[in-house]
Order: sequence, then C-alpha cells, then structure tokens
Amino acid sequence: MQFARVRSSLPETRHEVIVLAVDERGHTLYESGDTDRPMYYRSAIKPIQAAAVVAAGTDLPAEHLALACASHGGFPAHLAIVDQMLSDAGLDRSALQCTVDRPLSLDAWETQMGLGRNTPSRWFHNCSGKHASWLAASVANGWDTGSYLDPGHPLQRRITDLVRDATGVEPEPVGVDGCGAPVHRGSVAGLGRAFSRLTTDPEMDAVATAMTRYGALVADNVRVDGRVAASWGGPVKVGAEGSFAMARHGIAIATKSVDGSSAISVAAALEAASELGLLVGGTDEWLEDARHPVVRGGGKVVGRLERVA
Repeated sequence: MQFARVRSSLPETRHEVIVLAVDERGHTLYESGDTDRPMYYRSAIKPIQAAAVVAAGTDLPAEHLALACASHGGFPAHLAIVDQMLSDAGLDRSALQCTVDRPLSLDAWETQMGLGRNTPSRWFHNCSGKHASWLAASVANGWDTGSYLDPGHPLQRRITDLVRDATGVEPEPVGVDGCGAPVHRGSVAGLGRAFSRLTTDPEMDAVATAMTRYGALVADNVRVDGRVAASWGGPVKVGAEGSFAMARHGIAIATKSVDGSSAISVAAALEAASELGLLVGGTDEWLEDARHPVVRGGGKVVGRLERVA
C-alpha cells in the first residue's frame, strides 16, 4: 500500500506499507507488499508475551494484564499499576531492568516534573508494565528475578515458544529491544496470524479482553493507536519502527511501515479496515484524521497523507 504526504497539492514524500488482513481460518482478506519480509515485531508482539505470562500461571487482574501489553504514556494511572504489580510480587522498582527513560507522553513528563520528579527512571519507561509482569511471573514460579531478560530464562523460553506457535514463524535468534528485552523476529504475516489467534484462542481470552476493555492503559487516549483502540472493539497494538496490528472476532490486520512510521502504519491498517467494511457506526468518520494525518504550514492545514496508486 502506497501513501504520499501532500503539501499544497504537491506529493512531497512517498511511503510504502506492508499490509495483511486475515480471518480466523487463515484466509487472506487483503494483502499488499511482501508480507513474509523479515522484521522485528517490537512491542506489537506484547499481547502474545503477556499470554505466556498468563499461561505460566501468573494471576494478574485485567488492568494489570492491559499494562503488561502496553507501551504506556507514563501517566499516573500507568505508573500506579506498575507499582502495584511489583508490590503484589513482593518487589519494588529496583527490580526493573528496562532502560532508564522519560515518560513516552510529553504531557505525562510535564506532570511528573510538576511533582518534582525530574530524573528519568526505569519506572517511567513505556515498557515498565511488561517488565513488571515478567517479574511477577518469575516470582510466581520461583524463577530468578535477576536474569529475567536473559533469552535462556525459563519465562523467556516460554515466551519464545508461544511466539513461534502463534505466528508460525521462527522467532530466533532473538535480538535486543529498545527496553533491553529479547525481541523476536517475524513478519507481517506472522503478526497477523498471532492477532487472529489472540481473539479466538480461549487461552488468550484474558489478554484480549483486558486490551479491549482498557485500551487507554495499553496506550493512552491521546496517541493515535489509543484512539483507534477506543472505537475498534478488540486488541490494538503499535510497535516501534512502524509495526502495528489490530484484531476483532478472528479478523486481524497487521501492517509494517517500511520507513518506520507508526502513524503511517496505523493509517494503512485503517485504510484496509475501511475497504473491508470493518469501520462501522461512524468510526470511519471519527478516525478520519488518523487515516489522513494533516500536513501543516504556517500554522494552517495545507495538505494531508493520501493513499496513492
């Protein structure tokens, strides 16, 4: 699927997005580009990682599961749940091994600075919910918490096995994600299969339900993926470097922006959803600015992202 950013009627840049839509039987509903092209799933695979945490017998309430899947904005609600997950496991923030960072949301960072918290921390990292859930799983199973990011750790082996099974793509050798966690190899096709299963496999139902119910914990209500989640009615997840997936009732749409733009990967998914008649009840109109992000000049709208042949 091809897009162009149009400024004052002139296409200024062009963008390619790999897109796949599949149903619960694995039938292709829409395809554009090389859907088997190797990629890292990045954070888009977090729901499957969270499903492995559940399968390991970790008892997490829905809000905690949602944050385990999150690339959260760092708002107080997100951070409070990270603290609660750690506390319930008998741990504190010192156990987190994600990268030291500022909150992903600038508004959230300004809130923290207003509270006198001016120093980046692991707690603020957008993946801290995932890390807290992995620590909780390690405690629940008596696994070492100091090596929970090692690809050979018992939890990481379970995660890798489930990613392989859910995607149908060999995820190894793993790389290193931005937060320091193992990151799995795959493809848009694999991501689509995994998200379709996410909404049909009873063993993954707790994760899918948590993401659907608490979309604002998975992202926030400001980012484009959070706004899509508020109206889609199923799991929605963005990943770094332009990976994105959403699913509902077994139908999954997965995208990868070749130039790494998350906004354009979301726009492509919405284009495919619209073409398949999946945006209903005014959702198409409400998400118009997500499908066609505007281009500004001199403080005014002078163009937008357009799909091109």
